[in-house]
Amino acid sequence: MKINNRPINVENPPYIIAEMSANHNGDINNAYKIIDMAKTAGADAVKLQTYKPDTITMDVHTPEFMIEGGLWDGQSLYELYESAFMPWEWHKPLFEYAQKIGITIFSSPFDNTAVDLLEDLNAPAYKIASFEAVDLPLIKYVAQTGKPMIISTGMADVQEIQEAIEAAREGGCKELAILHCVSGYPVPAGEYNLKTLVDMQQKFGLITGLSDHTIDNTTAITSVALGVSIIEKHVTLDRNGGGPDDSFSLESEELKQLCLGAKTAWEALGNVDYGRKSSEQGNVKFRRSLYFVKDIKEGEVITKDHLKSIRPGFGLKPKYYEQTLGRVAKFDIKCGTPASFDLIL
Repeated sequence: MKINNRPINVENPPYIIAEMSANHNGDINNAYKIIDMAKTAGADAVKLQTYKPDTITMDVHTPEFMIEGGLWDGQSLYELYESAFMPWEWHKPLFEYAQKIGITIFSSPFDNTAVDLLEDLNAPAYKIASFEAVDLPLIKYVAQTGKPMIISTGMADVQEIQEAIEAAREGGCKELAILHCVSGYPVPAGEYNLKTLVDMQQKFGLITGLSDHTIDNTTAITSVALGVSIIEKHVTLDRNGGGPDDSFSLESEELKQLCLGAKTAWEALGNVDYGRKSSEQGNVKFRRSLYFVKDIKEGEVITKDHLKSIRPGFGLKPKYYEQTLGRVAKFDIKCGTPASFDLIL
C-alpha cells in the first residue's frame, strides 16, 4: 500500500496520521497551525473530517438523538456536529497549504457529497471512520475512486469488519488497510486488547494499524511490536482549548514523541539475528576468559589455584576450564597470562 508514494507496510516505519478532527475549534488559523505542527513533529499525514451536520445526522432532540454521559453529555448529535464540523470552503486552502509545506493531507468523508468534494481536491486517500464502517454503500462509493482506503473498526465485530472489506473490494479498492480502534473518548489502555492486532493480521490478511484514543503514547508505541503499519492519533494545539476533541488529543511535543518513539520501536524490532552486532565489537575483548592467576613453573601441574575465569577475554573460553586442569606447563608461566593450549601439555 502507498499513499503519495510513501510505502505503508511492516518493512517501513509506521505511517503516522495526525487527526485534526474538530480541534480547529472553528478558526481556520488553528487548522493551519495544526498542519504546521504535524509537519514539524514528523507525522506523515494530517487528516480532516468532511461532513456537515445535515450530512451526518438530523436536527432532532428525541432521546435517541441525545448524548448521555462522556465529554458531550446533554448535547444532541446535531448540536455536537454543528459545533465541530469544518466548513467545506476551508478544504481547498488547507489542501493547498499542506501540499505547499510538504505533508500529505486527506480526510474522512461521511457521505457521498463529501467524497465528491474531496475528489475535486484530488485527495490521495480516504479514511472511513468507525461509526461509518457499517455504511457499506458509502464504502463502495469511496472504493470507486480507486484511491487507497483505510477503515477504522471501532465497535465492529468480525462479521462487520469482513463485510466492510468485501464492500471495499466489490467497489474496486485495490489498496486497503484496517485499523484496530476502540470508539471511546478517551479510552483506558486496558480496553485496547492489542493482541487483537495479531489476530486481525492473520484473519484478514491486510495492512493493519491502530487508531488510538488513549491519552498518552504508550499504547500506540506498544502496538508497533505487534506489527502495526499505521498509527492514527488526534492532535491539538492546546489540550485545554475547550473544543469538542481537545481533551483527549496530543499536543505538539507529545506528537513529536509519538513519531520518534514509533520509529525507534520499529527499528528495534529489526530481524531475527543472532550474530554479533557492530556496537558489540569493541566489547568482545572484555568477555570472560581463562587466565593463569599465579606464577607456574615449567612442568608444574595446572590446578584450580592457578586458573580462573575472569575478564578480559584474551584467554581460552571458560568452557575449557576442566580440560585445562591437570595439564602440565610447557614453560614458566607468569601470573596474569591468558590461558592457551600452546602453553600446556
